[in-house]
Amino acid sequence: MLSKNGYYGQFGGSFTPEILHNVMQELVSAYTESRQDPLFWQEFTRLLQQISGRPTPLMFAENLTRRFNGPKIYIKREDFNHTGAHKFNNALGQALLAKKMGKTRIIAETGAGQHGVATASVAAKLGLECTIYMGEIDMQRQYPNVFWMRRFGATVVPVSSGEKTLKDAVNAALGDWTGSADTTHYVLGTVCGPHPFPEMVAWFQSIIGIEARDQILKEAHCLPTAIYACVGGGSNAMGCFGAFIEDQDVQLIGVEAAGEGIETGKHSARLASPDGSIGIAQGYKSFFLQNKEGQMSETHSVAAGLDYVGVSPIIAYLAEQNRVRMISATDVEANEALITCMKCEGIIPALESSHAFAGAFKEVSRYTSEDVILINQSGRGDKDIFNIAEALNDAEWKTFIQSKAEQNHGH
Repeated sequence: MLSKNGYYGQFGGSFTPEILHNVMQELVSAYTESRQDPLFWQEFTRLLQQISGRPTPLMFAENLTRRFNGPKIYIKREDFNHTGAHKFNNALGQALLAKKMGKTRIIAETGAGQHGVATASVAAKLGLECTIYMGEIDMQRQYPNVFWMRRFGATVVPVSSGEKTLKDAVNAALGDWTGSADTTHYVLGTVCGPHPFPEMVAWFQSIIGIEARDQILKEAHCLPTAIYACVGGGSNAMGCFGAFIEDQDVQLIGVEAAGEGIETGKHSARLASPDGSIGIAQGYKSFFLQNKEGQMSETHSVAAGLDYVGVSPIIAYLAEQNRVRMISATDVEANEALITCMKCEGIIPALESSHAFAGAFKEVSRYTSEDVILINQSGRGDKDIFNIAEALNDAEWKTFIQSKAEQNHGH
């Protein structure tokens, strides 16, 4: 979705320190030139096919369809993407831009770790130095991804400020970029931040919706009645929604993290709760969870990738225009949806993606057997084994953890 001078209605913009003015102008120029160059997109899609095996499949969820006795359910399987999530699409696109601009180093923030792993993988492939910023809490709950980032050769920097989660990792990465922009490109992982990042990331992720639209027309012989996608910053949602925005009969539903419940205040729902309000932070104008003084509030989600204080200015605009409807799912509902998917279809959605499934399952009674719904499975859940085992109070897991603790104590 194209912006108007970096804005989507009242949302977006570029609010950056003067020291970043020149590098932002350089990025806008490189992105604009690349978007107008069909050879750039050809190279991007060629590498996606070569490295990541795109197009990712569209799967008819026959067992879920039967279980809910309602609409035909299809799943866009971005978990098949290289490194396990949709994040690879954007990481590759921005790394190609970085090479075009003559940068030798890329940096990134990460929450769930999927963007960090994707960026580290791309850096290894393209011969770029790589540094990843990750909140200390996220490093603990997503350690498998930390392990893989380091194996790819990236430096993973723990962020101990603030809540030690995604918002703080973004701040740390911006701080690095301020002092290293001559040689470094910041591979922002979602459709947030100052212009051109929201538009640019949405462009790279648009491959999801382009494929899904073609696939569902071939498989179901119609457009979907509704599409569900989880929304943290919003990149997987915009990637999937983008090709359907002009199709007014296709409902677009974003699912935010309700955490322990909207009423508890321990959540990350910026648009699907009364707690979000318009503000400016981290270089852009959108809805944030903040107090009356504009200070960012604490957020919570069992899914590290949704545990973020802001939301894409594009999604804020589409929600304001009633083109995207925002709902939420709690930690418990996401865990239950994940187990349902595993037992019914033999798939393991990431906890982030499980929110999209939870939102769709809650609303399935809205639809008839004539309807078709599409759920974007943005990533796979291998990385979430620690969180899921803890959430399910798994006895064998507790025994394993206790034995490891005793071994470590013995040493």
